[in-house]
Amino acid sequence: MREFRDALPPELPARTEIIDGNLIISASDRTVQKFFESLSPDIPLRTEIIDGNLIVSPFGTPRHARIARILSRALIPVEDANGWESFDGNVDICIEGPRDAMAPDYCIVPLDAPLWGGREILSSGVIMVAEVVSPGSTRTDHLVKPGVYAGCGIPIMMIIDPVSSPPAVTVLSDPEDGAYRTAVHAELGKPVRIPDPVDFDLDTSIFL
Repeated sequence: MREFRDALPPELPARTEIIDGNLIISASDRTVQKFFESLSPDIPLRTEIIDGNLIVSPFGTPRHARIARILSRALIPVEDANGWESFDGNVDICIEGPRDAMAPDYCIVPLDAPLWGGREILSSGVIMVAEVVSPGSTRTDHLVKPGVYAGCGIPIMMIIDPVSSPPAVTVLSDPEDGAYRTAVHAELGKPVRIPDPVDFDLDTSIFL
């Protein structure tokens, strides 16, 4: 708790609790959104709004960041061919409707992706997101975020899970009614297909 307190403003809104190593701040939607918008972009913590709660967690390990960067490099040919750009872990996505704020480990967007203010990319402009699972994010990455991303129509979500047994990659696509209809699962080391609009065969051995 101390590492969160040292980095966050002294006055936290409403109820706070620690779950799986993450600080959960609960209050009214307006209070949480206002508090999130007041945070400095240089804060040394990862902050997201999920289901109206502000989730504050430490940044991932070097391995976590390395996997996101490896994915980014692998998909550079796709970006160049389509005039897209990518971000690995340093932008927020505003989920249109509830205005939740997500911080994916990786995302692909068009160069002219719409913005919400100066800090967030609107979810309607996002082509693909990816999350790298850590011990404290297993439930959120596998069970919560797919529904959020599918619900706002992001075409593809990839989950790279180096902490599962065996380590694996899951590619989710075809969002409809708040869920992805198609899921392709592969152990790390085996190829996996990323469907349209990305349209790329990924060799997941690059993550080993």
